[in-house]
Amino acid sequence: MPSPAGMVQHDDPSMALKTVLASLEDSKAENIVSIDIQGKSSLGDYMVVASGRSHRHVAAVADHLLKALKDTGMRPRVEGLNSADWVLVDAGDVIVHVFRPEVREFYSIEEMWQAPDLEDETVH
Repeated sequence: MPSPAGMVQHDDPSMALKTVLASLEDSKAENIVSIDIQGKSSLGDYMVVASGRSHRHVAAVADHLLKALKDTGMRPRVEGLNSADWVLVDAGDVIVHVFRPEVREFYSIEEMWQAPDLEDETVH
């Protein structure tokens, strides 16, 4: 059933994750990292970060991913496709970032999400 934002929500976020990972692998995305963000953020359950070799490859990876998600009945949102430096695909429970390598290195987004929770550490 579509949500107010028009996205089809699946009961099993792991199915969306499998679709994302299969699409990224199929389109030869590089350095694919999947991060479980359940309990860390209300943005979603998983964040996936991948690289493309060039602007053209980033755009092709993102286009392939959008088609794969739409084929499952989802209506993902996308940002950054025009410049193809950093494309964000919001698939509801799975947020996907596809970067050119230099841009990915600059932002180090996966390092931020894989860092230990500050709330879990006690400071005295």
